[in-house]
Amino acid sequence: MVRVMDTEDEFTGPVNIGNPHEFTMLELADKIISLTGSSSQIVFKTLPFDDPKQRRPDITLAQQKLGWQPTVELEEGLMRMIEYFKNNLK
Repeated sequence: MVRVMDTEDEFTGPVNIGNPHEFTMLELADKIISLTGSSSQIVFKTLPFDDPKQRRPDITLAQQKLGWQPTVELEEGLMRMIEYFKNNLK
């Protein structure tokens, strides 16, 4: 966010800072269940009409204008988040 605020006035976003490695929501849910040791069950529902078919953000603008790209892999980021919530939701 600081890098975006530090750009020239003519620069406008939005700037996508997502992870460019594509994975399905099912893969994400399975990974979270596995990492947390949860006994949760995945429930499938009808997708909303506007649900994105592709979940691979284009981070080109962030790379070009901000010199930014993700440095933390998904699993490591999830583990950090899980630890944070374990420590702060007691």
